[in-house]
Amino acid sequence: MIRNRIKEYRARFDMRQEDLAQRVGVRRETIGNLEKGRYNPSLVLAWRIAEVFGAAIEDVFTVEEREE
Repeated sequence: MIRNRIKEYRARFDMRQEDLAQRVGVRRETIGNLEKGRYNPSLVLAWRIAEVFGAAIEDVFTVEEREE
């Protein structure tokens, strides 16, 4: 499972979901769904989001192993 810190980074930058969505070329709903963990971003989208925040991808997105 991929966890993300998008909401935390948006707060640091005083950025709305709509602002981030515009900067990375997706709809606001996409950012909301990412923040809620409803789906995982493509590598390109993850890279674009991290780039907006000036962060490494692994600082914004982390992979957690599933327990079986």
